[in-house]
Amino acid sequence: MSKATEMKSELPNWESLQGRIDGDVALPGSPAYQASPPPFNARFRDVRPAAVVSCASPQDAAEAIGFARRHHLELATRAGGHSFAAHSSTRGVLVDVTPMRSVTVAGGVARVDAGARLGEVYEALQEHDLTIPGGTCPPVGVAGLTLGGGLGILGRKYGVTSDHLIGGEIVLADGRILRCDDHHDQDLFWALRGAGAGNFGVLTTLVFRAVPAPETTANMQLAWPFAQAAAVIGAWQRWAPAGPDELAASLKITAGDDPDRPPAVDLYGAFHGSRADAARLVEELVGQVGSDPTSASLTSMTWPQTRKFWAELGNTAEESGRPSVPQPPEAQCLYAKSEFFARPLPAEAVGALLEAFGEGRTAGESRELDFMPWGGAYNRRPPDATAFVHRDQLFQLKHAVVVDPDAPPTNQAAAHRAATRSWASVHPWGSGRVFQNFADPDLEHWAQAYYGPNYDRLVRVKARYDPANLFQFQQSLPPRR
Repeated sequence: MSKATEMKSELPNWESLQGRIDGDVALPGSPAYQASPPPFNARFRDVRPAAVVSCASPQDAAEAIGFARRHHLELATRAGGHSFAAHSSTRGVLVDVTPMRSVTVAGGVARVDAGARLGEVYEALQEHDLTIPGGTCPPVGVAGLTLGGGLGILGRKYGVTSDHLIGGEIVLADGRILRCDDHHDQDLFWALRGAGAGNFGVLTTLVFRAVPAPETTANMQLAWPFAQAAAVIGAWQRWAPAGPDELAASLKITAGDDPDRPPAVDLYGAFHGSRADAARLVEELVGQVGSDPTSASLTSMTWPQTRKFWAELGNTAEESGRPSVPQPPEAQCLYAKSEFFARPLPAEAVGALLEAFGEGRTAGESRELDFMPWGGAYNRRPPDATAFVHRDQLFQLKHAVVVDPDAPPTNQAAAHRAATRSWASVHPWGSGRVFQNFADPDLEHWAQAYYGPNYDRLVRVKARYDPANLFQFQQSLPPRR
């Protein structure tokens, strides 16, 4: 055999893969490939796969994994595809599980295919007056949300989403399809709840123990002028993380793309109880701020209405003429950093943060500070109960800057520096822990930040289930120290 013939024989035979699966193999130039969405974060829009394998079954995923292994191709899995750091993107084989999205509910348990979106899961559970503690964005994939922990407006009452995962089905690097839970492959199941996104295999099914949907939720929106930002931050961090479990209230400071327009200071909250009790909590916060908000609303809603309200918060803000919470579409470059805090920020730190937030604003660049309360049920499990280690924190703060991907490189670099500068201004007071669902490609000590003392055990699990390290990306677990 000539060298040219030998090289040709080593090229991937995508037609042979297509013949072994019920799903589809999309190659560059095909209509299906063109319809496949690019990375959610346009910062990584040049990362495009050699092929997209749309899987109709776990067996399809096993075939795609085996094909990538035999041809020494990179591999990534996509469900929702909303990774901040493009961990669900690759230049090799993209295993797309989105065709698998059925949801069945029986006996308080939801069996969910890994391609399902969060909104689809909520709708199926609502028919039984049930839900799971998850996020507020319906298009997000439930698999990635859960495997990294998962937070939302029910989290302080019920914990992270992964706390309610009671089983799963996963395709391993060697093609085996395993069902794992607290009684089967327990170490793997432990690892999936907090470190499962892309590290051990392709998850194809999730099984949840659901919780009762709230009968009524009082949803609140309060706004202050930017001049009161320091007072609001000081009051919020004493109030929101220490509030009753039924309260979830995030504080967002947002600066739109017009640098001449002052930033907005908004509190968005949900209280799963009576409007009267929620009103008392609002009065308590306003008293601690020391000034009345410029606008305030408090509305009781059903759970379906509440989900819709939170899903449309950005649009509501835009319609009111105020800056919306930055929720970058696929066409935006997102630069985001975050950190957990185990103690309140002192006044000097708040001052440094606000100064850094406003420094060097330019046209076309939007910024956000997002304070999210922890405490409550988030903190009630031991840090080693699952791979999700962040069980002793007070709140987390996300710094985000978005720009158009066609902005000049100097503008994109400036946005990157702005996010880093904002994070650095309060990092000395942080715990060093980072929510793994807010993946940060620039994070230097990511292993300790995401996993803390659970990291060593996770490496041992990786060595057992993926010893050849087929499932790898920039911040993936190694099979050995």
